[in-house]
Amino acid sequence: MFPLITNYWSQNTAKIKFIGTKEGGMDKLKGKKIVNIYHDSAYGKETIPILDAQAKKYGFTVTHIPVAHPGNEQGAQWLQIRQIKPDWVILRGWGVMNPTALKAAAKVGFPRDHIIGVWWSGAEEDVLPAGSAAKGYISAGFNAPGSEFPVMKDIKKYVYDKGKGEFEDKARFGSIYHTRGVVAGIVTVEAIRIAQAKFGKGQPITGEQMRWGIEHLNIDEKRLKELGAVGLMPPLKVSCLDHEGSGLVKFQQWDGAKWKVITDWMEPDRKLVRNKVEADAAQYAKEKSITPRDCSNDAG
Repeated sequence: MFPLITNYWSQNTAKIKFIGTKEGGMDKLKGKKIVNIYHDSAYGKETIPILDAQAKKYGFTVTHIPVAHPGNEQGAQWLQIRQIKPDWVILRGWGVMNPTALKAAAKVGFPRDHIIGVWWSGAEEDVLPAGSAAKGYISAGFNAPGSEFPVMKDIKKYVYDKGKGEFEDKARFGSIYHTRGVVAGIVTVEAIRIAQAKFGKGQPITGEQMRWGIEHLNIDEKRLKELGAVGLMPPLKVSCLDHEGSGLVKFQQWDGAKWKVITDWMEPDRKLVRNKVEADAAQYAKEKSITPRDCSNDAG
């Protein structure tokens, strides 16, 4: 299980930190009202405990409002939000739920620059269908958009310009989902290289060897520069104990035509997240009678 780069809990702590910076400091969160409007599924509910913990820690109130799948009916939810009059809304959506939420927010007059989405609510596909209602909307992400990164230029030069890629819609080149795929490719190939360096260069590797490769990923700033991916993704260092490896999050804002990155990489609340990860993992291991691995025996 590798929630590489950042997991949902880390991302939500970064969202609260981002809100804190906008409010003038984390101490200014006390008394604020936040609504978490979420897809009514296991995915959507996953961040409720971390938001509740942060509400207790910083003194804000959080109201969780579910939206039934697929999410194209949200009139009642946004009327409730208008009544609550929150300072900020966190959008944990999926698919059609996202542009529907932005249009509903515009209808009730809630400012889109005070709505922050999860990374599955932060692609071009989530904002373009909403038209002008999406302008100003903010989302979190672990990869940046853009075609000017050196790795993206190389992909265009050596793949698409040579007619080797399956890419029918050229307008999507450098879009959020496209660069997210590039980041996934970088992480996967780097792990394979590391595994092959240990277990046999150029040889097929087993699943166990691939796990070892991922657990020894170290994509630092130097390696990111070599890969042409500085700024496209954060540095990543994985270990037996840490299957996330980063936790860093950037925030971007839709200007009506494109995503504009508005922050550098932001740190999550690592202590809060780690404590909850360990407690949750321990409970799962107990329920399933699993003996946790001993990472002290990890062969470096």
